Amino acid sequence: MSPRPTGPGPAGDDSSPWLVVGLGNPGPGYEKNRHNVGAMVVAELADRGGDRLSNHKARAQVATTRLGTGPGGRPGPAAILGVPRAYMNESGGPVKALLSFYSLRPSRLIVVHDELDIPFGVVRLKIGGGEGGHNGLRSISSSVGTRDYLRVRVGIGRPPGRMDPADYVLRDFSAAQRGDVTFLLADAADAVELLATEGLTAAQQRFHQP
Repeated sequence: MSPRPTGPGPAGDDSSPWLVVGLGNPGPGYEKNRHNVGAMVVAELADRGGDRLSNHKARAQVATTRLGTGPGGRPGPAAILGVPRAYMNESGGPVKALLSFYSLRPSRLIVVHDELDIPFGVVRLKIGGGEGGHNGLRSISSSVGTRDYLRVRVGIGRPPGRMDPADYVLRDFSAAQRGDVTFLLADAADAVELLATEGLTAAQQRFHQP
């Protein structure tokens, strides 16, 4: 079992835990959809720490863990992993409630989400910016009052032909893609850990290579 956070430090400083939120829709019918890849990444992070996501009063599933490895091989920074138990366009309420419950500022928030405009299998990171039509991000930005939070963007690619993007994201990965989904989840989880341990620039330098 991974070490547990002893409690947040002063809100927003470097001793505060990270809140890592993976976006998706609740229920088994959505579990393997492309739109749920953020939630899949958070499940991967929980598995790495031997931790279990459990229901929280903030309308989310939550686990506490450590992210990666710090200097000298010590456990990495403390983190709260969260998956909203709300539909994508209502993600902001649970995220705001988790930030409040753990006395964290949006500067300690990492949101992991699917990204249509990034090729399948590619991971990108940024802070702030627009939501690109992503209803989960739009809800979070509105609820927490800022767009200035960290994002791990998991590429799912554009839909083929004239398929409606709304239909595409609510379908499971194609048979041709499924063999690579495990690697994509591992890469995105690595990106979260590197972001938390070494910062945005280091993570971008690794994952933004051609």
